[in-house]
Amino acid sequence: MQPLDFDAVLELIVEKDPRYHREAYHFLREALDYTQKAISQANKGKFRHVSGQELLAGIRAWALQQYGPMASVVLNEWGLHRCEDFGELVFGLVDAGVLSKTETDSRADFANGFDFEEAFRKPFQPARTSSSPAAGAAPSPPAGSAAGR
Repeated sequence: MQPLDFDAVLELIVEKDPRYHREAYHFLREALDYTQKAISQANKGKFRHVSGQELLAGIRAWALQQYGPMASVVLNEWGLHRCEDFGELVFGLVDAGVLSKTETDSRADFANGFDFEEAFRKPFQPARTSSSPAAGAAPSPPAGSAAGR
């Protein structure tokens, strides 16, 4: 059997299902490699099957590492808005023969993985302090402003 050309397979997948940009599939492949390496290191160099939830954790970590506070913007641009979208990518690649699955793997493995807002935006928002002004109180003017003199 001739090895599959990933880009040629992507052309067919994206033509058949244009919901996701081809870069989303490249990102998924990189995130899968990242996740497999992390799991292999934790298992003393042994590779094993990656579950949907493990892949989602790896996708989150890889996206934050690669795109930082822009992760959700980039993923959204590629058509990825929720964890279930990653399941669609994975099973599109499974159907094309690029990835394999076990008998127990399903799209449902990607449901309720994480909230995009929580995962990709919250880590970059400033922490709230408990010394906020009391409800209804006017905030103090900035130091050096005319109102603060």
